[in-house]
Amino acid sequence: MIKPIAYDYLLIGCGIVGASTALQLQQRFPAARILLLEKEPSAARHQTGHNSGVIHAGVYYAPGSLKARFCREGSRATFAFCERHQIPYLRCGKLLVATTLAEVERMEALAVRCRQNEIEIEPLNAGQLKSAEPNIAGLAALRVPATGIVDYTRVTTALLEEFTQLGGEIRFSAQVSALYEDDACIEVIYGAERIRGSFLVCCAGLMADRVLAQLGIEADFRILPFRGEYYQLPTDYNSIVSQLIYPIPDPELPFLGVHLTRMIDGRVTVGPNAVIGWKREGYGRVNFSLRDSIDNLRYPGFWRVMRTHLRSGMVEMKNSLWKRGYLQQVRKYCPQLALSDLRPYPAGIRAQAVKSDGSLVQDFLFAESPRSLHVCNAPSPAATSALPIGDYICDKVEERRG
Repeated sequence: MIKPIAYDYLLIGCGIVGASTALQLQQRFPAARILLLEKEPSAARHQTGHNSGVIHAGVYYAPGSLKARFCREGSRATFAFCERHQIPYLRCGKLLVATTLAEVERMEALAVRCRQNEIEIEPLNAGQLKSAEPNIAGLAALRVPATGIVDYTRVTTALLEEFTQLGGEIRFSAQVSALYEDDACIEVIYGAERIRGSFLVCCAGLMADRVLAQLGIEADFRILPFRGEYYQLPTDYNSIVSQLIYPIPDPELPFLGVHLTRMIDGRVTVGPNAVIGWKREGYGRVNFSLRDSIDNLRYPGFWRVMRTHLRSGMVEMKNSLWKRGYLQQVRKYCPQLALSDLRPYPAGIRAQAVKSDGSLVQDFLFAESPRSLHVCNAPSPAATSALPIGDYICDKVEERRG
């Protein structure tokens, strides 16, 4: 006997992007039957729950890109959502600190990009920087007042509470083992369950490429996991800075560099670095998955990205293994910190889509089949941008569904 189509929309992935999309689908289609599946026993267990909690203003992103648009819209929407749901947040601002003349030049280029993206900035000279942050040293800085901090797990929980209040359904501990699609429906199998729906939206993060493969969708990318390793400072240093402190990024490098981040609970973290991961969901100090490692090594894009970023990759790996090297990165702008100040803190894993030619996918990437839509790359600042991303996905679903 063929099972009936039980749901109008099925979603996979209960991070903040999946939660945002589920809620906004239910808001647009109040009568729709919507089911959100998550393989973990609770929400936000991966990228959402392992990030630095920053509400980004959109400093770094190319004007006209989805990143720039989503970040600008997302920061405003996130602050407003937190106000409505009484979620604690702090609009503390961010300082991008230049410690060399070369970084001062790059800082000026960043200032131009900020103006193009309509982001408020305040240039500071060395004296003004010292006055604003007495424990930070540099030649100059850019202040970005619109930057904030929040706990994104709490934001995700609030999104899901609103989703279920509107009639949406969530099933945790529901790891999808197979997907089938035909002209009539999408069928999802997890455990002993077989569920049929009219349309599937996948927000699987670190597993996005593997879910695509379950449907046989061809795509020129793979997910490579990059570990972001953090430390936290002793509680005596909770007031060491009043804002977030970032280095001026090197445009030749793929990530932003080690920074000081005030957390919403009062702690201050140092990090992250960026080293290749050998386990997609490996958050401990030593992590290895045979399957994930083989997937890395078999993919031509892995070798090409390693070759392109060999020098920086070796530096990141050295600093991962040698704590003193990591310390040197932050002492460039916060010289008072000592080795003993770097205390253990959980790592995060970034799901980075990489093409077969070795290029990193820097903007949002989607794939689709007749009855499915997949978020293949939702790069930082995806947490900041989760509300406009969800709105964008809903627009695409409406277009597809006619």
